[in-house]
Amino acid sequence: MTIVHRMRSAPRPVRSAVAAGITAAALAGCGGGSEAAKTSAPVPPEIQRAMDVKAADFPSAGGRTLQQVAETATPGPQVGLASSVFTPGVNRLAFGLIDQQQGFVYAPSAVYVARAPNAPAQGPYPAPADPMLVRGPYQSKTSSADPNALKAVYAAAVPLRAPGRYAVLVLSRKGGALLGATTSIAAARATRIPAVGQRPPAIATPTKASVGGDLAKIDTRNPHDDMHQVSFKDVLGRRPVVLLFSTPALCQSRVCGPVTDIAAQLQAAYGDRVTFIHQEVYRDNQQSKGLRPQLDAFGLRTEPWLFAVNRQGRIVARLEGAFGIDAFRAAVERAERG
Repeated sequence: MTIVHRMRSAPRPVRSAVAAGITAAALAGCGGGSEAAKTSAPVPPEIQRAMDVKAADFPSAGGRTLQQVAETATPGPQVGLASSVFTPGVNRLAFGLIDQQQGFVYAPSAVYVARAPNAPAQGPYPAPADPMLVRGPYQSKTSSADPNALKAVYAAAVPLRAPGRYAVLVLSRKGGALLGATTSIAAARATRIPAVGQRPPAIATPTKASVGGDLAKIDTRNPHDDMHQVSFKDVLGRRPVVLLFSTPALCQSRVCGPVTDIAAQLQAAYGDRVTFIHQEVYRDNQQSKGLRPQLDAFGLRTEPWLFAVNRQGRIVARLEGAFGIDAFRAAVERAERG
């Protein structure tokens, strides 16, 4: 299973972008009102432990190379990247961990980066797990049909000083052992994708009214969600809005369903104060027809993506790939606060 789903605008099959070195399988916020906003579904103990992470629990880089830090650990699970767009500055590096049986691993984890394995390491950067579980009323058939779905995603705030490739080391504490896993990422000089602080394109998103009530034309979730009431251009700069690009039924990464379910749960709590909009990915919901123009306008080639926009019409949070209920809630609340 892949987490980062890389798309092509041309009418050809899509492919997935996965972490370097993975061949067999890869990984495919507080306040507010109701109970729906406060918590996800019950969280398994191993994920609860993975949510509690401190830098002090991991070896200090202490001037050592990334390779030397790696040598403090035993080879462990593989890393599957859940984010793929990086630029100089502080980046959200999201990922999952996979064991030899292709199962997901949940344990307290931290990230180190360097320009090369033999270069000085930076870190540790805590990477707490963020649950992707929702309460029963908000779980779609799309998501529940996948019993092996990712239940939580890791994310670390990692500074990248310049464009180029970086070696990445993830250390995890599980069963009394320190386990290590490696991958690599590339930071581009810039990206077309709107960033925090910028104004997003004033795109028109299809609505229930614009398709004559036939939500199957603009929503692949089962059952359809209620995030197609207004067009993005009509609320941009007028009220807080969260715009989710996802295709629950067609997402090869298999995380679009869970993040759309999270949106449905948070809409139940914040929908009276923040507008929620779900934008599908493919024209006529057919991969062979290429991307919808709304994605082209945002410069998107991976999915899912979330943009939280305040009432002044500026992006206050941006999330790519897999993201859990805590990160999603925090984005919604940033938009609400303005």
